[in-house]
Amino acid sequence: MRSHPQVAVFGAYGHTGRFVVAELLERGLRPVLTGRDAARLQELARAHPGLDVRPASVEDPGSLDRALAGTAAVINCAGPFATTAAPVIEAALAARIPYADVAGEVEAVADVFAHYTESARAAGLPVIPAMAFFGALGDLLTTAALGDWPSADEVSLAYALSSWHPTAGTRASSQVSRQRRNGRRLVHTNGRLELRTDQAPTTEWAFPPPLGKQTVVAEFTTADSITISRHLPVRHLHTYMTTAAVTDVLAPDAEPPVPIDAKGRSQQTFLVEVVARAGDTERRATARGQDIYHVSAPLVVEAVRRILDGRVRTAGAAAPGEIFDAADFLRALAPHLTVEFDPSPDQ
Repeated sequence: MRSHPQVAVFGAYGHTGRFVVAELLERGLRPVLTGRDAARLQELARAHPGLDVRPASVEDPGSLDRALAGTAAVINCAGPFATTAAPVIEAALAARIPYADVAGEVEAVADVFAHYTESARAAGLPVIPAMAFFGALGDLLTTAALGDWPSADEVSLAYALSSWHPTAGTRASSQVSRQRRNGRRLVHTNGRLELRTDQAPTTEWAFPPPLGKQTVVAEFTTADSITISRHLPVRHLHTYMTTAAVTDVLAPDAEPPVPIDAKGRSQQTFLVEVVARAGDTERRATARGQDIYHVSAPLVVEAVRRILDGRVRTAGAAAPGEIFDAADFLRALAPHLTVEFDPSPDQ
C-alpha cells in the first residue's frame, strides 16, 4: 500500500463530504474531489490546495471511470443514494476498488445488498453501504454487545438526538424515500421491510443519565435495521427515536445544521443505546457524541483505512459488524465517541 493512497470522495463538496475530506487528510490519506458540480469542487479545492479535482456524474459512466482511475477506494457521500449508489458501485467494481457510502436511505441500503452481494463477492471487493451514523453505529454497537452470543431473542435500538436539523442531502433523500413509499411508512419486521398505513406508535424509553425517560417514536426504521438483520440472528428488533428529533427533521421549514466550532460541528448531541437480551441475560451498549453528520466521517474513513490495511473478515457487500472487528473498531473511534458496554465485551 502506498504511504498516501488516493481515496475518491464522490459528493466531496456536500455537508458530510467536507467532513470526510477533512478526516481523510487528517488520517494521511489523499482525497480526490469528485462530484457533478465543477464549480463547488473548485471552491472546495481552494481550501485544500494540491488535491485532484475530477468532475463526474452518475449519468456519465465514463466520467466516473475517470474519477476513480488510480484511486485505492471510493467513498460515496452524494445522495439521494437511490440514484447514486448503483452507478458508483458499478464504477468501483470496474476499477477493482472498494466502495463505502454514508447512505441513510433504508431502501437504498437494502437495494445494495440485494443487487451487489454476489458481484462484489465474486470480485473479492468490499462494498459497504450505510457506513455512517445510521447503519454503522447501531450495527457495530449491537455486534459488539452480542459478542459471543450465537443469537439474541431481542435487540432494542434507541436514539436520542438533542435536535435534528437536516442537511440538504437529508431532505433530498427523504423526498425520494417518501415518493417510493407513497404516503406509507416503512417498518422492518420478521426480517423484511413492510409498508404500513397506520400511525407509528409512541412510547417511553429510559435512557441513561442525564437524559432519563423520554417520549420516543417506536418502529422508527433506520438503515441499522437492514445492516443488523444482514448478519446477526436477532429474533425481534425494535427501534426508537426521540419524538422531538422526529418533529425537527419532518418540519417543512427545518433549518440546516449551523456550525459552532472549528471542526464545523453543530451543537447537536446524540446518545445511542442498544439493549440485547438472550433468555434471562441482558447486555447494554451506549455511544455518545456530537453531530451525527460529523461523526459519519470518522466511521467511514476508519472503514476505508482498515480495508486498505487488510483488516477485514470478508469481501463482498457486507454490514460493518460483518466485515470488521466491532469492539476494536469502536475503540478506534474514541476521539469522536464515548462508548460504554455493560458488561464489557472483553470480560
